[in-house]
Amino acid sequence: MPSRLRAEFQPRELSEVLEHYDLGAILRIDEQRKGSRRAPKVLITSDDGRFLLKRRARGRDHPLKVAFAHAVQEYLAENDFPLARLVRTVDDDDTMVIINDLIYEMFEVVSGERYDHSLEATASAGRVLGRFHQLMEDYESEWEPARRGYHDANVVRSNLNEMPASIGKDDSVIGKETELLVTVSTLYELYENAAERIDEAGYFDWPDQIVHCDWHPGNILFEESRVVAVMDYDSLHILPAVTDLANGALQFSIIGGNSDPRLWPAELDVKRFRHFVHSYREKVKTPPEQMAVLPSLMIEALVAEAVMPIAATGSFGRIEGFRFLQMILRKVRWLELNGEQLMKRS
Repeated sequence: MPSRLRAEFQPRELSEVLEHYDLGAILRIDEQRKGSRRAPKVLITSDDGRFLLKRRARGRDHPLKVAFAHAVQEYLAENDFPLARLVRTVDDDDTMVIINDLIYEMFEVVSGERYDHSLEATASAGRVLGRFHQLMEDYESEWEPARRGYHDANVVRSNLNEMPASIGKDDSVIGKETELLVTVSTLYELYENAAERIDEAGYFDWPDQIVHCDWHPGNILFEESRVVAVMDYDSLHILPAVTDLANGALQFSIIGGNSDPRLWPAELDVKRFRHFVHSYREKVKTPPEQMAVLPSLMIEALVAEAVMPIAATGSFGRIEGFRFLQMILRKVRWLELNGEQLMKRS
């Protein structure tokens, strides 16, 4: 994609921001082209180390919300939780720089490897999520993050209803309009069924706390299959901790691929699922009534994550929306049919 479509730092802007930090002699600055296109990032190498400077994207730059996320990260760092530490400014000892209503933040770079799909790495990810929930259980803050997640969410229903219009004119749908309608209506029904089971289990009476809400392999670095850094605290919510467990278990056991998503297998990797859940429960003893509806929560998470970007853009990343929905439906059906068996030894 042309660079003009990605937000970039201007030289004068970069110089002005860096005046607020003491990094020693700067040796080089390299643009980082990963993550949101609306949030420019640069990797800074100095004689004091390596640092990542980021400008917050619009819509994710409420000063109080950023301050809350930073306070959580600093609390985690004080308790030896694995993450990239924030760099404080030299002038006012703050964790952010605000210039012309734009917010900038800097992190120490943690060296690590991406998720290798091993059972050891999967177990480490589950164990560290449990540690995160332990630390956040009694954390108090003046800022209260959002309380609406993927469970029983009207925004998910609205996105499903918008699906025929958002992707109905795509080439992959021509001649298959009826199949698209059936796919969407079936996903809607399965989402409703899952929500009903969770409500009947007492969801709205469960205690809630701060949860990560984005626990997936792309936000975690490993070293020799051990978690060394958890990133991205932009999605912190107050919800029952089991919602994080369900999404994490899904993300670390789902089987995908780089080819046509219609060829992806429907089933989860059961061994990875159980390693993630067992390791999490070494730290947190999730009540039986919550564990019983874990597959239903995973169904909700799977549907919600798929339909939101498709309703907005007509696609999931670079994958055609209709093909992606077909794959999601097969995975949801597998969870619907195999959820009880999945939980027997979990």
